[in-house]
Amino acid sequence: SLCAAAEPNLSYRQLKDLKKANVLHIDVRERWEIDRFGKIPESINIPLGELMEALQMDPTEFKEQYNQKMPSKSDPVVFSCLAGTRSKQALAFAVSLGFS
Repeated sequence: SLCAAAEPNLSYRQLKDLKKANVLHIDVRERWEIDRFGKIPESINIPLGELMEALQMDPTEFKEQYNQKMPSKSDPVVFSCLAGTRSKQALAFAVSLGFS
């Protein structure tokens, strides 16, 4: 299940269309889930337990850790997980930190 602030639930097709527009896709599943079920192409994995810290990192540190430019608070970001619960929590964390 996928979440974005403007559209709390996205379909797979909506996500594919958003990815064409350079939306950052953060998969908040645990690393063992990525190993077991596979990585979603062009997503970055930041487990939910690391997300608050990650979104507050220095941009250089974020780039080193996740091999991706840190999103600004106005950049479009989509969160995903297995069932939708963690992606909704991730969305709430990001909004609480000032992400729009």
